[in-house]
Order: sequence, then C-alpha cells, then structure tokens
Amino acid sequence: MVKQAAKSTRQRRQLRIRKNLQGTAARPRLNIFRSGKHMYAQLINDDLGVTLAAASTLDKEVGLEGNGGNVEAAKKVGALVAKRAIDKGITKVVFDRGGFLYHGRVKALADSAREAGLEF
Repeated sequence: MVKQAAKSTRQRRQLRIRKNLQGTAARPRLNIFRSGKHMYAQLINDDLGVTLAAASTLDKEVGLEGNGGNVEAAKKVGALVAKRAIDKGITKVVFDRGGFLYHGRVKALADSAREAGLEF
C-alpha cells in the first residue's frame, strides 16, 4: 500500500512540474529518471516529440562496475549527457527533474551537467 501512495505522489508532482516546462529546439528539456539501480537522462524537443540525446548508467561510456544507483554514477551520466548535447550544438536546456526531489542523485546529475557546460 505504501509503495502505491509514494508512486502517485511522485506522479502528481511530475505533472505539476511538467505543465510549466516545454522543451523547444532552442532549449530542449533535460528529463531525468532514476530507478533503484540506474539513472537516465534525455534531451527532448517537445515541439517535434523527438529525443535529441540520451545517456544512462547502462551506457558503455559511463564505465560502471556494479551499482548504477549512486551519486558517483549520476555524476558520470550528467557529464556524458552534457558532452553529447554540446557535440550537437546544444548549450541551453530546461531542467525537468521528473517529480523527484532535487537532492542526492538528481542534484549530482544536474551539477555535473552544469560543470560540463550546459546552462539551465
């Protein structure tokens, strides 16, 4: 019962955030998702409905050995998604935390992406 309540709380928070965010070609949306074992990040152009770049702890370039659900893994994913965005000429993004609290892995990914050159 508790798991279902927590899930619906995050989903309500996510909808509340998403109604004010829109990714465009000039400023795509940096969307993140965190599971218990992994971290995922995507740059999305909502006007066209396409993903421009993505990175996760499952990528070979991240080079993880073991658990992908920690702060160090999130930092690597943030740096990798920023590198892929800059390679495509994207420097400014809108940050969508996906209903997750801005703390821990979410904050680590955001800070790492900022240090690698993304502005949001």
